[in-house]
Amino acid sequence: MKTLAIVGCGKLADIVVSALLDGLLPDYKLVGAFSRTKEKTRSISNKVHDCVACDSLEQLLELKPDYIVETASPAAMKDLALPALKSGASIVTLSIGALADTAFYQEVEQVAREHGTRVHLVPGAIGGFDVLRTASLMGPCEASFKTEKGPNSLRGISVYDESLQTEKRQVFEGNAVEAIALFPTRVNVAVAASLASVGPEQMQVSMTSVPGYVGDDHRIEIKSEQVHAVIDVYSKTAQIAGWSVVNTLRNITSAIVF
Repeated sequence: MKTLAIVGCGKLADIVVSALLDGLLPDYKLVGAFSRTKEKTRSISNKVHDCVACDSLEQLLELKPDYIVETASPAAMKDLALPALKSGASIVTLSIGALADTAFYQEVEQVAREHGTRVHLVPGAIGGFDVLRTASLMGPCEASFKTEKGPNSLRGISVYDESLQTEKRQVFEGNAVEAIALFPTRVNVAVAASLASVGPEQMQVSMTSVPGYVGDDHRIEIKSEQVHAVIDVYSKTAQIAGWSVVNTLRNITSAIVF
């Protein structure tokens, strides 16, 4: 039985806990939860017997979990990664945008190797990591990531203005490093796709706001002399991200891995 802890206790964490309670994660026991919002932490811990509602990351690490699921933010991932890996915990993360920072990526990789731990990058709202990685190993290639989303999801960001409610418009074009800097919680998937292929600086990212659009559509394209692949995933809600965590956890302990 693997021990599990959760950092970030919002809706995506609720999906993981529900899957655990429904018997979809039989190889795990949830031992602790931590969030900056105490009410959310208690909400998660109250659902599972013997799950500790932690007041700090340090208290969570004292529980010595085998795996920590991170569903909070790239900033939280940066706070968590190195102490967790040094403590012997592997990480299952949705906040892949943190790894667009090359120096941080390299430090995480080194610490994980030194302590025999791993960081599992969860696909979230996209897929196709296998073909992206395979194509990039075969030789030089180029890749792009295009997203369409509704304007309301852009409120509070500098690219937003009220004209987006009636006008379809591209609001961003650049690489994955620039994208995650501007949209710290909205383009983790672009960074994930870039890490699986050409790297954050080479992955070309564009975002288009579409009036009245519900959900997100992510289109990844990779081209080389031998391969041309397109992965296009629409998701109405963010639930697919939580379920991709469940699938990753199942793969970790499964005899047959998808």
